Amino acid sequence: MRELRNRGGAVIERVAGGETLTVTRDGEPVAELRPLPRRPLSSRELVERFRHLEPVDYERFRADIDELFEPDLWKNLRTDPPG
Repeated sequence: MRELRNRGGAVIERVAGGETLTVTRDGEPVAELRPLPRRPLSSRELVERFRHLEPVDYERFRADIDELFEPDLWKNLRTDPPG
């Protein structure tokens, strides 16, 4: 309780940042502070949020993926269903 009383603003900032905190009194938990669930974004809001991004360069994307995984990994994958 002391930290909540003395540093309330900092505690609220931590919760706003996504942390869940337990409030104790004499070492015993008495409350929990957690962020409220966020409202889901509408499709319009999602489009607006990502409108400024550059288009995906699929060749570069594929090169990045190939760099992360062993080239032979893709050769051994089955493309036809078993049976």
